This record gives sequence, C-alpha cells and structure tokens, in this order.
Amino acid sequence: MKTPDCNRCRESQTLDLEITMAFQPILNVADRHAHAYEALVRGANGEGAGTVLSQVSEATRYSFDQQCRTSAIRTASGLGLKDHEHAPLLSINFLPNAVYEPRACIRQTLAVAMETGFPLNRIMFEFTENERLDTDHLLNILRTYRSMGFLTAIDDFGAGYSGLNLLAAFQPDFIKLDMDLIRNVDRDRAKQVIVDNVLTMARDLGVTPICEGVETAAECETLGDMGVSLMQGYFFARPEIEALPAASWSGDAARASAAG
Repeated sequence: MKTPDCNRCRESQTLDLEITMAFQPILNVADRHAHAYEALVRGANGEGAGTVLSQVSEATRYSFDQQCRTSAIRTASGLGLKDHEHAPLLSINFLPNAVYEPRACIRQTLAVAMETGFPLNRIMFEFTENERLDTDHLLNILRTYRSMGFLTAIDDFGAGYSGLNLLAAFQPDFIKLDMDLIRNVDRDRAKQVIVDNVLTMARDLGVTPICEGVETAAECETLGDMGVSLMQGYFFARPEIEALPAASWSGDAARASAAG
C-alpha cells in the first residue's frame, strides 16, 4: 500500500536548536523493574523542556516533533535500551498538532527504528490532553499508530480538555494520571476517591493506569494499596540527560531534588 503524501511537512521551517534527551523510568513497583523510560527533551546545555518548547513556533512545530522522536530513539538505542534484559518500553511525547497525516509523518520514526533495530512494539507514544485538539484528527493518529504496532498513552489525564470523551471513543494502552491528582493523595480524601474511581474505570476499559508525579513514600504506599503497579516520579528517580537512571526505593531521589 502506498504511503499517503503530504506537502505540509515540506513547508515546515527547521528549528535551529540543538537538543538532547533525558530519561526518567516508569517503574513497576510490584517487581521493582523499569517498565518504560520516558524521553524528555532538553537543550544541548541541559536547558529544561519549558525553555526548549518556548522556542518552538507553529512554523517549526513539525520539524521539532520529528527531531524529538528520532533523537529519543537514537539516544535510547545508544544507551542500550533496546537490549535491556527486562525489555522496557521507550515512551516518546508527540505533538498531535504537528502530525498532518499520520502515515506520512511517521516515516522518519520508522526509518530510525529500522536503522537502530528498535522494536516498534516497544515504542509508546504519549500525548498531553491540555492542548485543544481536533478529536477526529487525534483519533485518526491513535488508530493509525495502533495499527502499525505502536503503543499509545494519554498523558496528564484529568487535567485537560478531552479526557472522558476521548476515552469513550478510543481506549489507549495506558493513561497517565495527572500529577496534581497524585500530589498528597495520601492525605486528601477527595483525591483518593477520584483516583480510585479513575483506576477502576481504566481497568474496566482494559487500559493500564500509570501514576506520575510520585514524590513521597506515603503517596507510593497509598497508590500501592489502591492496586497501582506502574508509577513515575522523583521518589524513584529524577530524569538524567543521556542516561537510563536506576530507581531508588528509599526516596533518595526526591530528597536530592528538594535539596537541589
């Protein structure tokens, strides 16, 4: 089948900005192994994601999105992720509004995955729902990615525009509960009720929940008591540039973050 063509990508301007990738593990707290590593964009000199993204315009959005995808795969492969004994996923954030035609815009990703030997079924694409999107366009992207063997995730679930309506139309492989829901969940009864019901809903739909933003032992324990297996946050590990950080199970990473 011929891959659809799209001229809009050719009209995109190149973003004159060097980037690299930091990685943060998503942990399976049941077996204490990394389930995935999320690739997080950084400037060449360690600038944070906010600084990098502030330099992206509508005209450069496509090329930036492509650069992030290919950089994530190449860097992770160079760090040995594809040969890791526990076969963690590589989680890549993407910008839905930078995808004009999903099969056309995925060609660079496929080429780099083939070049590096990174398995497509170990690549998870996650997007945030805090940007207003054309739902039909987004569904087309997600369904296309699934048909090609990629995994999908909704990031920051519960904080954006389209969560429940989108979930009714398409059930991704994962949802990542927004960190504001997780913060102090051990002490906030309302958050406990909301999180518990979101977890039940996800499981009933066959979607695996991930709780991000875990920063304390009490949050970790409370979520574990709710049956959460996959967690991410400073309690376990801070993102590290061009490295696959090992997890701490004593809160050392969170204390270092607070101190530094």
